[in-house]
Amino acid sequence: MRKTILEGVIPTVIVIIWAILFTGIMTLIVITIVRNVRTKKINDSMPAESLRARVVAKRTNVWGEHTSTSYYVTFETENGSRFEMQLEGEQYGLLAEGDEGTLMHQGTRYLGFHRE
Repeated sequence: MRKTILEGVIPTVIVIIWAILFTGIMTLIVITIVRNVRTKKINDSMPAESLRARVVAKRTNVWGEHTSTSYYVTFETENGSRFEMQLEGEQYGLLAEGDEGTLMHQGTRYLGFHRE
């Protein structure tokens, strides 16, 4: 039997496409791990701080096939600066917009909020 040119090329193209996809996915995984390790290292090197703040906004981000939810709270300090922090669902549920108190954080890591 004679093989056509395409019979030899198509399997090669499929292997190349799979190799590119695999390499891309592995690169994304490595980048994500490096970013998370870097953020943890930076947060670990920062001092824990407490400051007066008010909860000014809450939001969620729902994503994924099996539905994952990320929870975010925006705090406003006494000097008017605002920043958003990612919290766990249980911590998020304990806060309400307008709550005032002492925010404890270490870099971008949320440590707690005591209502006053």
